[in-house]
Amino acid sequence: MFRSKRTAGTGPDVVLIGAGIMSATLGMLLKELEPELTIAIFERLDVAAAESSDAWNNAGTGHSAFCELNYTPQKEDGSVDIKKAVNIAEQFEVSRQFWSYLVENNIVSNPHSFIQRIPHMSFVWGEENVDYLKKRYKALQQCYLFKTMEYSEDQEKLKNWMPLVMEGRDASQKVAATHMEMGTDVNFGALSRALFNYLGEMPGVTMHFNHDVRDFKKEDDGTWSIRVKNRETREKQTINTRFVFIGAGGGSLPLLEKSDIPEGKGFGGFPVSGQWLRCNNPEIIEKHRAKVYGKASVGAPPMSVPHLDTRMIDGQKALLFGPYAGFSTKFLKNGSFMDLPLSIKVNNIRPMVSAGLDNIPLTKYLIAQVRQKPEDRLEALREYFPDARMEDWELEIAGQRVQVIKKDPVHGGILEFGTEVVSAADGSIAALLGASPGASTAVSIMLNLLKRCFKEEVETEAWQVKLKKMIPSYGQSLLSNPALCDELRAWTTNVLELGEMETAVL
Repeated sequence: MFRSKRTAGTGPDVVLIGAGIMSATLGMLLKELEPELTIAIFERLDVAAAESSDAWNNAGTGHSAFCELNYTPQKEDGSVDIKKAVNIAEQFEVSRQFWSYLVENNIVSNPHSFIQRIPHMSFVWGEENVDYLKKRYKALQQCYLFKTMEYSEDQEKLKNWMPLVMEGRDASQKVAATHMEMGTDVNFGALSRALFNYLGEMPGVTMHFNHDVRDFKKEDDGTWSIRVKNRETREKQTINTRFVFIGAGGGSLPLLEKSDIPEGKGFGGFPVSGQWLRCNNPEIIEKHRAKVYGKASVGAPPMSVPHLDTRMIDGQKALLFGPYAGFSTKFLKNGSFMDLPLSIKVNNIRPMVSAGLDNIPLTKYLIAQVRQKPEDRLEALREYFPDARMEDWELEIAGQRVQVIKKDPVHGGILEFGTEVVSAADGSIAALLGASPGASTAVSIMLNLLKRCFKEEVETEAWQVKLKKMIPSYGQSLLSNPALCDELRAWTTNVLELGEMETAVL
């Protein structure tokens, strides 16, 4: 086992940097798989999950590709590519299974503290967009994971699904929507804090808040020495460990660069900030119960797909619209304006310049978003809520995301809209870069990390048995096994208290 490879007298077996959903998930998986492991968690803020995982900084959508149109691009021949959507949908089912295991084993006591059932809908208008949505629906119907999806162009039915969206709308406007009743709203901040509360009480786990990781050094014996500074006392210390995970959200790129591993060379980051309009009128909030996603504007990043969004945050129902994109050189909401300039190194200048030149429309879009006036934001809101009034809404600052820029032999550098795990060849260190769908697929991302960095352990019978206990579909595909899909969806729906389970009619 991993612990037996350690040198006696050294520091913790594992160091997790960043107290967000990724570190929480990996820490929980490792302690369940290997209870004897010792883990040290370092977070620069004074509380867990205060950056990207926080409810107000995160979309809160259980990203399952039910409603997110950016996961189903239209090809040049007019057909719709559903490959990414199918992959994300199956990964979200894996997350649901792991969360159900956590609830059944009293690791998380109350599922309603972090997950609620909220219908997911896609909504479009105009002949061309309606044609696209119909093609998308028909393509997704070929996959069992989407069999319970409904499609309609009937305005009366749409009024029943999403009254706020339809009230005051031109009756002659061509509209269409899809509806998935089994969608969810997830508070990843609450889930992360619940996991860290549990981990913090486990033997061999230590939590260190207000601690900055300053530097890394690879030792001759294969371990890592990590320089850490207490932000309150200014005290510095060096921690030695066999394995490091960098799960610091936007802060992961600068830390990866400090590790100086060859696999991390050439990566850059493009920061994108966000804002929400938050409804302050209880009557309006009560009229809407859905996550209604539309099509992104031309040149918009995926995180800026507009949605009128029911949220449950700390037991309170909320209604948000956005996000409106923006630009800041910070990599974290609580970061420094020097984050972007300081991330530029000799090995990533070319990829970053190339990606910048290839994404001039994105730059123009972000500049336009930054220059928006309140009237511009209201106009965008009224496309989804025609009767919206300015006095019922207030502006909230959302989280900061850093999109991955990576080397490309053809373009020099490309901007990636997703997540990327970067790990050393020997598996001793790994970093997670990027954003959406991120938190929703954290379990699958961390399972893949285990296969990379804990290859021998994953192949043992003990780990295989435990993995299948935590994720019953582990090693199997739900896409080709409708019976297993229904069985596990029924189980997770019941354990997570999400109401009655929908079953597809074949």
